[in-house]
Amino acid sequence: MSALEQEIKVLIIEALGLEDIAPEDIDRETALFGEGLGLDSVDALELGLALQKRYGLVMDPETRNMSQHFANVANLAEFVAAAARPA
Repeated sequence: MSALEQEIKVLIIEALGLEDIAPEDIDRETALFGEGLGLDSVDALELGLALQKRYGLVMDPETRNMSQHFANVANLAEFVAAAARPA
């Protein structure tokens, strides 16, 4: 697991107030929404805002495959790595 994936797991837990879950409980390939982690559309918005603040992302609602980018931690880490502004 990459350091970025670990950071994203911690961000998910902190941003969404998931008190009963630890980063190691989230598999990099587990779906974040629906049957997987069970996040919903409100969680998606909160997570998107947290990612924007943390990594300086600019997310356009018209971005293609956005649901695929947010499908799991592995995809989200790839998206952040490709889209984040250099610090």
